[in-house]
Amino acid sequence: MALKDTTLKSLPPSARPTVVTFLVLIPAACSAIKLNCSQPNQPALLEALTPFFNLSSIRPVMNMTTCTNITTDFTMYAIIGVDEKAQLLLTYLWLTYRWMNEFVSWDPIKCGTNVISLPREKFWVPDIVINEFMDENTAPFVPYVYLYSDGLVHDAQPVRVVSSCNLDIYTFPFDVQNCTMTFSSYIHLAMDIKIFLGKSPEDITEYSKEVMTTMGEWELLDITTHKYSHVLNDKKLPGQVFCFFPMQIRIRRRATLYVVNLLIPSCFLITVDLFSFLLPPQTVDRSTFKMTLILGYTVFLLIMNDLLPITGNTIPLINVFFSVCLALMVTSLLETILITNLLCGSADFSPVPRWIQVLVLQILGRLICLPQKTKELRDLGGLIHAYEI
Repeated sequence: MALKDTTLKSLPPSARPTVVTFLVLIPAACSAIKLNCSQPNQPALLEALTPFFNLSSIRPVMNMTTCTNITTDFTMYAIIGVDEKAQLLLTYLWLTYRWMNEFVSWDPIKCGTNVISLPREKFWVPDIVINEFMDENTAPFVPYVYLYSDGLVHDAQPVRVVSSCNLDIYTFPFDVQNCTMTFSSYIHLAMDIKIFLGKSPEDITEYSKEVMTTMGEWELLDITTHKYSHVLNDKKLPGQVFCFFPMQIRIRRRATLYVVNLLIPSCFLITVDLFSFLLPPQTVDRSTFKMTLILGYTVFLLIMNDLLPITGNTIPLINVFFSVCLALMVTSLLETILITNLLCGSADFSPVPRWIQVLVLQILGRLICLPQKTKELRDLGGLIHAYEI
């Protein structure tokens, strides 16, 4: 102790604080030190913790070969939306991380508390990122973390996640999407950091459904996970392994809006077009009626165009359905034009051959159960035919 005092006195006053900090931190980095608080209150605990704040730039382990285990879990608070064109999933998460700081511990009785909240920049924080992150996080910043008496650090923060997702809209609006969020350290290897799940996927799913507030068009089905590691093939870092922790999020689109606004009106229009053949062709202009239906259906598709998804690698079935409906309406119009032409020009053609009458009226008529004329109607038809001759 006398040697230290003599050394400090021989130094200039400006260099003494640096040397004192160095002498305090060297033992702290070699072995875990249990803090001694002068009084059982937070100011005394904060004063005892002050020398350890300078260790925030290094991983909090005594031995560099010791791996830091990061326990993580999250709660999906809201499904903001899905962008089919950009292939993006927008969610709002509550992220939680826990890890051990081997440099710090204290007696909760002597220091008066078991936990204290301190600024985040005072401690080492793992660089856990979501690999699919595609945009800046605009959620509120939380500047504090919890530090417990045994060295446990608890970090919780909200995150607005804009993640890439390979969306499959082939079965729109009855599609189910599977999106992945991969948690990993940006620079630390698996020998330095390992990520573990703090809760079971079933508990995460159940609690997320309880607290979820924004789930209009999309419904959360379940959250699953499987852990794996990835080997980095790099000449500078041969055989280096990174720890990845993927979370599978399965969501389903609520199809009620699209069924009511798209499918049902389209079925109504195609049904009206089908029953238009019951109109008598002699007194009603069918072609005008059918053309009006086609124009109305086209306007309907233009109005509902915003509700349809942007096509990706595959065309959604609902787009094929609308195209088929429009094609049937156009075919019906062509049939009406053909029938009208035959009716108007029937006087210029010769009578139908006898064998066609037998084939259509007698053979095919019986197959489709076409009712036959009575004897009186046949006699009346013969008289009319004789009169015309």
